[in-house]
This record gives sequence, C-alpha cells and structure tokens, in this order.
Amino acid sequence: MKYLHTMVRVTDIEASLRFYRDALGLEVLSRRDNEAGQFTLVFLAAPGDRTAQVELTYNWPKNGAAETYTGGRNFGHLAYAVDDIYATCQRLMDHGVVISRPPRDGRMAFVRSPDQVSVELLQAGQALAPAEPWVSMPNVGAW
Repeated sequence: MKYLHTMVRVTDIEASLRFYRDALGLEVLSRRDNEAGQFTLVFLAAPGDRTAQVELTYNWPKNGAAETYTGGRNFGHLAYAVDDIYATCQRLMDHGVVISRPPRDGRMAFVRSPDQVSVELLQAGQALAPAEPWVSMPNVGAW
C-alpha cells in the first residue's frame, strides 16, 4: 500500500491555484481538463517532494451554478514543513492571504485557502526565535 494524495474540492480553480501554487509555493505536477466529465483536476506537491500530493478537483458549473461545499469537522487540515516560517507567512501575506494563527512561537501557523481549507505550516527543525511582527499578531477567525 502507498499513500497517493488528498483531494480537495474547490469552487474557483484559478483562485485556488493563486493560493496553493503562487502564495503557498506548491508545484503543479499535472492538470487535466475533462470536457466530457466537466471537471478539472490539478495535482500539486511541495517542491522536491512528490510523495504527498494534493489534488484540486474543480467541478464545472452546471446550468450556470457552481456547487457549494461546506466544511466538515471530519477533515482537519493539510500540513507542510517549511524552511523559514516567517518568510513563508510573509510571502502568503504579500499574496493577500490572512494568517489565521500567526507563528508567534516561531514554530506553527495556520492559513486558509479560498475554499476555507485549513493549512498548517510548521517550521522544519528547531523553532525560530520569537520575532515581531509575529509575536504581537492576534489570531484571526478559526483555523
């Protein structure tokens, strides 16, 4: 048995790619637009690590209406180790992403995708020394 991927349904593929690819920094491994099935699949992974993939599934609108997805408590979050949690959070903020739980401890932060999927960021190795502006930033919303 081998782990393959986690699938996340998204309501706007371009907004999701701006988050997962541009802001978070994942690499697009493949994209398939299926005209017959009216869906798009995009597989992404952290740079240099194809073993833990995320599949974005975009079901094309039917009769002009997009599906609505609600979050379930049975799914917690995606998690990624990052080389510099402060630089990662700054890049996300520069892309307009709200840091829901700032890395006040130099170790952990949470953000949300455009479809409100929670993403945990963990500092690889030892925690960084607490630093501003992160130490003084409040939590925003839920994660």
